Amino acid sequence: MKKAIEGIIFDLDGTVYLGDVALPGAVEAIAALRRRGKRILFVSNKPLEPRGVYAAKLTRLGIPAAETEVITSAYVLGRHLAGAAPHLRLYVIGEANLRAELRGHGLTVLDELSGQNPQEVIDPTGIDAVVVALDRTLDYRKLNTAYQALMAGAAFFATNPDSTCPVPGGAIPDAGATIAFLEHLTGRKLELLAGKPSPLTVQVAMAELQVQPSRCLMVGDRLETDIRMGQEAGMVTAVVLTGVSSRADVALLEQPPDFVVETLTELTHCLDGNSL
Repeated sequence: MKKAIEGIIFDLDGTVYLGDVALPGAVEAIAALRRRGKRILFVSNKPLEPRGVYAAKLTRLGIPAAETEVITSAYVLGRHLAGAAPHLRLYVIGEANLRAELRGHGLTVLDELSGQNPQEVIDPTGIDAVVVALDRTLDYRKLNTAYQALMAGAAFFATNPDSTCPVPGGAIPDAGATIAFLEHLTGRKLELLAGKPSPLTVQVAMAELQVQPSRCLMVGDRLETDIRMGQEAGMVTAVVLTGVSSRADVALLEQPPDFVVETLTELTHCLDGNSL
């Protein structure tokens, strides 16, 4: 007999909202689950904004949320490194929020060079680890600096592995594309991943929810991150088809999610019908 679900983790982009619009059923479904006493947590692989900004956006869209109910890949990475390797000098391919998040955990983030020569790089021997994230300011200098540092022996970290990030009307390249570029160039493999499907995210999420994974439902639109993380952690899983995944994608999986829903409107019905 399945255990009752006590906590529910929602992905954000493509699951709860897209751009600045709540997706169909999201507001009503999350409100209904809260009325039932379910503990809710929102988890995003995007490291572009502080947790409080995501919480404010959810609240603005009709889904009241506190900062403590949101975790991001940037927060998970900063929290982990602050405990495991606070001495590292980090070179970040990422945007301002990630750099600020890491510094907020007491970590050392190296500043970019201000010169005009795109081939000029920070001394690679002064870089202990390269951190890769979604970076809409990515340029040759950043790629070259990361490449030189990795070839000199720096550790290889990333916030998230997503190849693309959903946006209204399509998608944009995400950290996964940069990771693949650097892996191809260097022959190195990523050594530490903070965001979904990493167990590091599971650890932080379970600490926030105060529930066991077996009593948790993971809801997301991306099979290779959201659903994979939930399955590997022993959670119940539900994929919603408002984002990047389709029923055809689900059909290719050896281990499909427990539920496949068109929108979050169907989610509460699934839980009712399965006594979760």
